[in-house]
Amino acid sequence: MTNIKLIKKLTITTILAAISSSANATYLENTQVKYGGYIKLDTIWSDYSDSSEDGSVYDGLGRDFYVPSTTPVGSGVNNPDAVFDMHARQSRFNFSTLSKLDSGKSIKTKIELDFIVSPGGNERVSNSHAPRIRQAFITYDGWLFGQAWSNFQNVSVLPETLDFVGPAEGTIFVRQSQIRYTTGGISLSIENPESTVTVNKSRIETDDASLPDFNAKYTHKSEWGHIAVAGLIRQLTYKAQGIDTDETAYGVSLSGRINVGKNNFKFMLNQGSGLGRYVGLNIAHGGVLTSNNNIEAIDSTSGFLAYQHNWSTQIRSTFLYSFIEIENDINLLNLTGDPTQSSISYSANLLYSPEKKLTFGIEFKHANREVESGLEGDLNRLQFSAKYSF
Repeated sequence: MTNIKLIKKLTITTILAAISSSANATYLENTQVKYGGYIKLDTIWSDYSDSSEDGSVYDGLGRDFYVPSTTPVGSGVNNPDAVFDMHARQSRFNFSTLSKLDSGKSIKTKIELDFIVSPGGNERVSNSHAPRIRQAFITYDGWLFGQAWSNFQNVSVLPETLDFVGPAEGTIFVRQSQIRYTTGGISLSIENPESTVTVNKSRIETDDASLPDFNAKYTHKSEWGHIAVAGLIRQLTYKAQGIDTDETAYGVSLSGRINVGKNNFKFMLNQGSGLGRYVGLNIAHGGVLTSNNNIEAIDSTSGFLAYQHNWSTQIRSTFLYSFIEIENDINLLNLTGDPTQSSISYSANLLYSPEKKLTFGIEFKHANREVESGLEGDLNRLQFSAKYSF
């Protein structure tokens, strides 16, 4: 009997029982079907030390979650009023399957959606934000095909924060299409290429690389936690206005988790030339187009350290420090404008889970961004969130 015929025979009672089950799963012939996700409300109070270039209060993506490059910088003369925002855009839903094949092997699929960083309705009436694909992939016999977290990133060391990303300037953070192979603690991947290059003081996104991005990662796991080291090599390109040039970029990342009783430390340290979009939510571009029509890769060092302390079985806190230092060539500033030189942030939160999957929390974040001219700006943010996972 085919899956379609079986679905037709499922009774309303069976479907409702599957939906209400604690595992959020049911079986259709030899396929396990699961769903999950969470509903999350964020209330965010943001106080910027400086206004936007036109003198108004900053209004953009950085109001929904912390994006280091959006922290306004200035002389501090025009100190704007604090702003308050509420949204449920981080809420997400995922659907996955696990099927046993005739060969005895298994094949898995997963698709995940959320509503953040997407267009949609306005705040005047509907707030009808469009869903977007976060992940969509197949895994079979050690292989992964589709869109997923980059193999260069260690997702498991992201600390528990109310902010959408947390250590935004200090972490590798990329999802993209890829082909990955994993055996034991080693994983190799080829991934979709994309370059961000500064041309005449503007960011140009180029999608004309002749090769994919290559990366490899080794993860060692133990009772005390785990440690991972990853390497990346890729091609920065610019092909426009009669110019055809490219430059090799590379990066390394060391990350891990160290358990200390019921508590833990998480960390990441990244260094590279031309990392660009891979780190800091693209706070630095991959390279700069010089007056000789060559690409000069931009060097950067970034990382974070987080400590999570469990005060009780229901109450916990995460303390976080995150940074990035960008080595812009001062001889090219006339071509690049006034790029970011550094960004740091500190945060601390208090999370309370009266039930296993229900969490209420409050978090304070302080951030500072400085550009090459010496101008800087601060952000103080207080956030309250309510989240229920299913």
